[in-house]
Amino acid sequence: MSDPSRLLLLTRRELLGVALGSACSMAHAQSNAAGMLPPARALTEELGRALQQKQALVVMVSLEGCPYCRIARRSHLVPMQKAGTVIVQVDMRSAQAVLDFNGRSTTHEQLVRQWRVSIAPTLLFFGPGGKEVAERMEGGYLPDFYGPYLEERLAKGRQAL
Repeated sequence: MSDPSRLLLLTRRELLGVALGSACSMAHAQSNAAGMLPPARALTEELGRALQQKQALVVMVSLEGCPYCRIARRSHLVPMQKAGTVIVQVDMRSAQAVLDFNGRSTTHEQLVRQWRVSIAPTLLFFGPGGKEVAERMEGGYLPDFYGPYLEERLAKGRQAL
């Protein structure tokens, strides 16, 4: 590696690798900023994290392609999640595996049926034992009212803890 042109070539390759890696990281960050919430995987663990913060666990029941779901995520839920609120998403038609509040394996779709959710988006607020601690938010609300209604439900959830 005593050849300076070879050293320069390696340096250019390394720089290109760093640039590509940075571009990929930025694209990933932008997709998260575009409205992605983590899928529910183990509700007892997710509830435990929320309760440690003296919050209710917020579960968004969503439907792929739903414009109202996308607006709720982008405008309210993703910013709240980034600020520390524990929020997970359940997809109405997904066969993705998840552990329910009793630690049993089920799917997102089965949870939606069990919870009797028929409208997307629906927000549920869970407290100790996986019990709902605030009234559900079903469907799309007018943008001026969604935030205040959501804050009201979160406050009721905190009071119930």
